[in-house]
Amino acid sequence: NPFLPPSSAYFAKKSMIVAFFEISEKKTRDSPPNSAVRGGTTGAGIMWRSGGFAVRRVVPLMRAQPMLGVVGPRIAQAQWASTAAAADDHPPFRKILVANRGEIAVRVLQTAKAMGIQTVAVYSEADQNSQHVKAADEAYCIGPADSTQSYLRMDRIMDVADRTNANAVHPGYGFLSENPHFASMLEESGVEFIGPPASAITSMGEKSESKRIMENANVPCVPGYHDDVQDDATLRAAADKAGFPLMLKAVVGGGGKGMRIAMTADEFDDALDSARAESRNAFGDDRMLFERYIPRSRHVEVQVFADKHGNAVYLFERDCSVQRRHQKIIEEAPAPGLSDELRRELGEAAVRAAKAVGYVGAGTVEFIMDTTDNKFYFMEMNTRLQVEHPVTEMITGQDLVEWQIRVAAGEPLPLTQEDLAINGHSFEARIYAEDPLEGFRPGSGPLLYMNPPTASPHVRVDSGVKQGDAVSVYYDPMIAKLVVWGENRHIALNRMTAALKDFHIAGLSTNISFVGDITTTPAFQTADVSTAFIEENEATLLTPKSLTNDDVARVALAVILGQSGDLRGDQSRDADPTSPWSGLTSGYLNMPARRVVQFAVGDAEHEATVRVVDSGTFEVDINGTTVLATGSINGNKVTCRVGDRTRVDTVVLIKDEVHVFGPDGEIHAQLPTPDFGGDGTLSSDFVIAPMDGSIKEILVDAGESVEEGQEVMTLFAMKVESKLRAPRSGVIAAVNASVGDQVSLNSIVISLEPEEEEPED
Repeated sequence: NPFLPPSSAYFAKKSMIVAFFEISEKKTRDSPPNSAVRGGTTGAGIMWRSGGFAVRRVVPLMRAQPMLGVVGPRIAQAQWASTAAAADDHPPFRKILVANRGEIAVRVLQTAKAMGIQTVAVYSEADQNSQHVKAADEAYCIGPADSTQSYLRMDRIMDVADRTNANAVHPGYGFLSENPHFASMLEESGVEFIGPPASAITSMGEKSESKRIMENANVPCVPGYHDDVQDDATLRAAADKAGFPLMLKAVVGGGGKGMRIAMTADEFDDALDSARAESRNAFGDDRMLFERYIPRSRHVEVQVFADKHGNAVYLFERDCSVQRRHQKIIEEAPAPGLSDELRRELGEAAVRAAKAVGYVGAGTVEFIMDTTDNKFYFMEMNTRLQVEHPVTEMITGQDLVEWQIRVAAGEPLPLTQEDLAINGHSFEARIYAEDPLEGFRPGSGPLLYMNPPTASPHVRVDSGVKQGDAVSVYYDPMIAKLVVWGENRHIALNRMTAALKDFHIAGLSTNISFVGDITTTPAFQTADVSTAFIEENEATLLTPKSLTNDDVARVALAVILGQSGDLRGDQSRDADPTSPWSGLTSGYLNMPARRVVQFAVGDAEHEATVRVVDSGTFEVDINGTTVLATGSINGNKVTCRVGDRTRVDTVVLIKDEVHVFGPDGEIHAQLPTPDFGGDGTLSSDFVIAPMDGSIKEILVDAGESVEEGQEVMTLFAMKVESKLRAPRSGVIAAVNASVGDQVSLNSIVISLEPEEEEPED
């Protein structure tokens, strides 16, 4: 099975796959009459487009044998089959529609196809060339990029299920995965929802109701307020009674939306207003609950599974404590530092929670654990497959998507609690397009360069994108999930650190270096984690790194060698000893004898004067200190020796940026932009959009006076609201956008009247 570590997988000789392709030209009901049909190969089949509809049919005549691999586009050519499916001539379902996008859609499609099940994908107009479209046998466009007009349109998804005769729908996570109305609609239409019954989703989706159910099921809960009365006076009185600090949460929804902390009574009203507003915008519901906030706690969750025959098991726990904006960054399984007794107590409490609501399928029961005494309290239950499910797969040797499909088809759980055991340790790192040093500001745009770590028996990459694809402003900015496995936590952590250094992306800011720094902090190394981990280690994690003279020399040589060469690594030029290339170790002509290289890393500016001593040897002067260096380039690999240390760096040059990926991590340098006049800076007369996004709220009007730092606009992008503030005190001259407008990075959204010049004495 490609999703499992070597201890759980077996290798088989490659088997020839014999397939024929049934090419079908079809059109959606609303396709234009004269829509063009385009066809082309996609590696594993043939893709045809007709108007808004794409179809690819792959009909295997022989079943593939199991082969080890990893999830994602990097092994799109691989074929495998689960051992259960190999022995079953009749798959649980004939055809499954995956009502999602991105990496989770690719993940589900691969298991379904490995089980011999036909697959259907749905996609928005923005996703028409996405990897999940190419991974499915059939794919249908269901609307514009805005998810409210596509991935959240139950009617359109139901229509595709009907037209394709799909007899089951897998919702993935997010979007409609925890929508009880969607589950009910499918049930009424005779299509199986690969998830829990609508009643369980409703019970656990209402946080207040779920708390009451858990208390009745003898599952520990944090003291707080979970009632339906929601007027301000009642909430304030309840808050005073519960005591501070308090954690405020939206009654519905998740993902950190509608969540605020009030440390004191004076902060309660503002926290309540802010949490309500965010919850209303995200979920259309501003009901709140709150509970005592445990200042230093761990987020520990338990994977549970239940079938339609009354059986339920737990597949152990995950620690998801390291978070930013209440959203997980790195997860591990099992949770470190738990005794066998505590692990059993957690698991049994989670099973009681599942049984209390008549649960079926995969679910996650989340607990908050006090780090001072390891007491745990129920937080909520996610009635779906979690983003971080791969770490559980890695330590148990089970394909959880296959479990979901078989349980939904009415099969009993394949294993009992006594059959399940923990094997080794696993980490998952979420790779996001975001800038940690700018408040984790999300990014969007094309992945101009993307080279994940090489797949191995211990490394797995789940992704819905590859080089050349784009991270869309309309959806979550996650690029990939990097998953590793090791015999113990120490080995697994070392593999994660190494794999992060081998994960190279250029063209977008990412959190790769940030996550790499997390894995090397002494606190994380010793498993001293809490939900306040980032704040506790802020000085280490969110402080720009300073470069050594050796680093400056490496970047300078990378720029010179990269810009002077063609970066193709063409060795044929050295074959002719009379060639002018043959005398240069670096392989380049026209390299100046002396060059000044200037660049910036963050806010720090650097300058190096490089002089060519002889072929491949350079003197590099940095702030009066001269170092001797050697350098050569082959393809995009630059071998650089400074002092007694030699490094082989991967160098990527994109426009005015240079990325140097080395054994110590990435150096992302900005080269100076040519000056065509002016100082190249924007004055303080403008409010600038920090990213692509849509205008959510405008808080000022033209002619209104504002103070420096005052909130003037709310920008919404990639599930995150950003508050834009006045750069100085003054008067608003013009508001250049309206609510709902899409704006681009660095566009001027508000102008201030020019400051009056001080009269000269």
